[in-house]
Amino acid sequence: MRQTQFAAVATMAAVLVITGCTTNNNVDTTKTTAIQPAAKDVGTSDLAQGKAQFRDANYGLAEQHFRKAVELKADNAEAWMGLAASYDELGRFDFADRAYGQLLKVAGRKPQIVNNMGYSQLLRGNKKKARALLLEAKAGMADPTVVNANLALLDKG
Repeated sequence: MRQTQFAAVATMAAVLVITGCTTNNNVDTTKTTAIQPAAKDVGTSDLAQGKAQFRDANYGLAEQHFRKAVELKADNAEAWMGLAASYDELGRFDFADRAYGQLLKVAGRKPQIVNNMGYSQLLRGNKKKARALLLEAKAGMADPTVVNANLALLDKG
């Protein structure tokens, strides 16, 4: 019986030596390309993704990224603007109004914001309100090209 115990202990010791049961601080040097490193500023990353999705007319995905960006950084006016515009394009004007409200609190009543609010009203078919907002925006802009285009859309429809 004693020989059996000795053989079992000897076998275990041999296994430990062979498998290298030591702590030599092995570092995994495996390179992977499938997993991208996390962005340092997730809010900025989501802002960039939101803009890219918006440009590609993927308004649902844009909304998700802009929403995440404002959740991470509530004073990000650019993200609020993108979120409001995404909601406009999705026809979710109730949410767009909330986002414009937050945007006004964060950035103030700037001509570019008022222009977007006017365009939002244009999308809803509120021509009178759209015109008033667009004219307010035009009065404050150095280059009213975008506002003029929105006014032309208003006059066309």
